[in-house]
Amino acid sequence: MALAELKGKGHWPTLLASFLYFDFSFMVWLVLGPLAQEISGSIEGGLTASQIGTMIAVPIFAGAILRIVLGFSVDKYGAKTTAIFAQSIVVLGLFYAYYFGFKSYEAVLAMGIILGLAGASFAVALPQAGQWYPPHLQGVVLGIAGAGNIGVVIDFLFAPKLAELYGWQAVFGIGGGLSLMILFIYMFIAKDAPAEIYTPRPKKVEDYLRLLKDKDTWWFNLFYFVSFGGFVGFAGYMKVYLMNQYGVEMKAFGLDILDEKNTMVVAGYFGALCIFAGAVLRPVGGYIADRMGGIKALYIFYGSVASLALINAFLVTNFYVAIFVLFLIMANLGMANGSVFQLVPQRFGRDIGIMTGLIGAFGGFGGSLLATMLGYTKEITNGYTLGFIVFAVIVGGAIIGISSVKTRWRTTWGVNAGGKI
Repeated sequence: MALAELKGKGHWPTLLASFLYFDFSFMVWLVLGPLAQEISGSIEGGLTASQIGTMIAVPIFAGAILRIVLGFSVDKYGAKTTAIFAQSIVVLGLFYAYYFGFKSYEAVLAMGIILGLAGASFAVALPQAGQWYPPHLQGVVLGIAGAGNIGVVIDFLFAPKLAELYGWQAVFGIGGGLSLMILFIYMFIAKDAPAEIYTPRPKKVEDYLRLLKDKDTWWFNLFYFVSFGGFVGFAGYMKVYLMNQYGVEMKAFGLDILDEKNTMVVAGYFGALCIFAGAVLRPVGGYIADRMGGIKALYIFYGSVASLALINAFLVTNFYVAIFVLFLIMANLGMANGSVFQLVPQRFGRDIGIMTGLIGAFGGFGGSLLATMLGYTKEITNGYTLGFIVFAVIVGGAIIGISSVKTRWRTTWGVNAGGKI
C-alpha cells in the first residue's frame, strides 16, 4: 500500500509542513466569502450585490494569476524561500485588516489581492512535497499535501460564529495568528530537497508558450475552468447565496429564535456541508476515472452538474431541498476535478508541472467569473435563476467539448497513455 511505503522515504516533516501551509492558506484565501455581509455592513453605505460578488471574486482571480508567478519563483529561488515571502505578506495583510478594518470598497479589493497569495500556495506546497518522493509515490504524496483544500470548510464552520461573538475583524486577527504560527513551524521543519534527490528543471516562458499552442491545453483549461471554477466560485459565494435566497427559512430552522447574526452562522454551517462534499470527493472522482476512463466520468459528473443547476434554477423553492441539490452539485464538481487530473498526466506527463499551473490558473478564472456573475445577476434580476442557467449552459459547452475530442484523444495519445481514457 502506498501509504505504508511512505515510511522511511522522503522527508515527512516537509510533507507535514506543506500540508499545514496549504491548509491554512486555503482557509484564509476565501475568508471574504463567509464574512461578506458583515464586512459590507461595516462600510459606510454598504456594498451592492455586484460589489459583494466582485469582492469574493478578487482573491480567486488573484490566486489564479499568482499561481503562475509563484511557480516561476519556486523554480528560481526555491519553494521554501517563496513560501516564506508569500506567507509573510499574507500574515501582514491579515493583521492590518484586524487592526484597521476596511474603510472603503477599494480597501477590501486590495485585501483580496493579498489573499490571492494564499490561494497561490498550491503552486508551492505541492511541488515542495513531491520533490522528496519517488515517482510511484507522487499520487499519495500530492494527495496528502493537496488535502489542504479542506481549509475552506474551516472558514464556513468557524468564521461566521467568531464574527458573531467577537466581530468580523477578530476573524482576521485569529487567522493572522494561526497563519503566523504555521509560518514559524514551516520555517523550522520544511526543507527543499537536496540536489541528489531532486534536480530542478526551471521553466521558461517559452515552455508556457509552447504548450499554449497545443489545442489540448485549451480543452483542459476549459474543463477545469468549469469544474474547479464551479467549485471554488460556489464555495466563496455560498453563504451570501444562502443568506439572500433562504435567510427567512434559516430563521425558521432555528425555531424563530435566530437574529440576523445567528442566521449567518447557520448559513455558514450549511455552506460548509456542501463545500465539504466537493473537497473530500475529489480523489473519489479520480478513482472512478481510473476505473471507467476520464471521459466517461466527466460525462457523468458534468451531466449531473448541468441538470442539477437547472433544477435549482427552476424547481427548487425549499431551503432543505436547495441544500440537498447544492450538496450534489458540489460533490459532482469535486469529482470532476479529480477526473480532469486523471487525464492531464496521461496527455502531458512530461510537462505536468507547467500544465498544473496553467490549468489551475484557468480554474481560478472560472471561479472568479462565477462569483462575479452571481453578484451581478442578483443585482440586475433580484434573484439567481439567470446565474444558474448561464452556469448550466457553460457546463453544457464543456460536455460538447468532450464529445468533440473524445475520438481523437482515444485514437492518438490515449492509445499509449497507460490508463483508461
